[in-house]
Amino acid sequence: MTTTPRSHIAMFSIAAHGHVNPSLEVIRELVARGHRVSYAVPASFADKVAGTGATPVVYRSTLPTDDDPDGWGTELIDNIEPFLDDAIQALPQLARAFDGDRPDLVLHDITSYPAPALAHVWGVPAVSLWPNLVPWEGYEEEVAEPMYAELKASPRGKAYYTRFEEWLAEHGIDTCPDRFVARPRRAVVLIPEALQPHADRVDRSVYTFVGACQGERAEQGQWQRPADVEKVLLVSLGSSFTKQPDFYRACVEAFGGLAGWHVVLQIGRFVDPAELGDVPDNVEVHSWVPQLSVLKQADAFITHAGAGGSQEGLATGTPMVAVPQAVDQFGNADMLQSLGVARHVPMDEVTPERLREAVLALVSDPDVTRRSREIQEQTAREGGTPRAADLIEGEVPQRLPVHD
Repeated sequence: MTTTPRSHIAMFSIAAHGHVNPSLEVIRELVARGHRVSYAVPASFADKVAGTGATPVVYRSTLPTDDDPDGWGTELIDNIEPFLDDAIQALPQLARAFDGDRPDLVLHDITSYPAPALAHVWGVPAVSLWPNLVPWEGYEEEVAEPMYAELKASPRGKAYYTRFEEWLAEHGIDTCPDRFVARPRRAVVLIPEALQPHADRVDRSVYTFVGACQGERAEQGQWQRPADVEKVLLVSLGSSFTKQPDFYRACVEAFGGLAGWHVVLQIGRFVDPAELGDVPDNVEVHSWVPQLSVLKQADAFITHAGAGGSQEGLATGTPMVAVPQAVDQFGNADMLQSLGVARHVPMDEVTPERLREAVLALVSDPDVTRRSREIQEQTAREGGTPRAADLIEGEVPQRLPVHD
């Protein structure tokens, strides 16, 4: 009897919802197709990973977690140094964990620097599961170089790049750090192409957009829309930058008691509901909600415009008010507005009146409804989870049949 051995695929990520969650349905699909999948992740996400059928490979991380958003500091160097520090200490752990059980293919989040380094050492292909915007041709000159010029001229910045280059050289990699991070060999992009700036200048031989890979998320529970309401608004700033009691109070003032409206307000773990004061009956307050379940029934969405929330809004055809907090969220907010499905309201311009006006204008505009539906249909055509799994399977080296 002749059989073909199951492929061993290893996925690597960090302990952050915005980086683990986008990959889970793809991993679930690969397991369902018969592949053996190991998933390297810190302990706090091990159970979530195990739920896909993959085998968690737990490692110790030094990165700030979603419980400590202030741990990322305030300067650009504060945002990037922790990833290199973590990579240097994590790689030996991961090398030991896979000693004697090397994968046929490495999958990795963009933040997992040890993964492509190990793939190089092991001599196996690596594919990035990219959860947000990708660089386009000309990105370095137009965006990265101006952004990093001051950093690269500083003593701390020079030390960072020297250390990064030395670490790469230790593993036989002569790529410069910036290209190592931002220019993978191959990437499956887990966002809709509609969110991508300069999509016509993206190298399609490297980056393939597959849109939302959401699944049903039944394990998160379901939210039920009240039967007697005309409109539902979801408010969520994601999982990290949620310590914004003034913002939540503005939302309560803007929509509390508004005739016909029901508000689902997610405030995160860092704000006590008591800080909101008296909350009207049409506002339900939670530290966490099953976001996708709510969005499938919502009429509007006030969001921080993270990659996950933005694509969920597009995939469900929900008009959005984007109030970005950090990193790529500002660009996402501008893209959503340019698509005609959202309004960008900077946090320092938030007032109850501005939020209420933005939401009411969106839901009453037939052009917004039409554009939301068009982009929802376009996103669905990108293929989602099945296409992502197909692309990954196409990168797995063929294994020789075994004869019994």
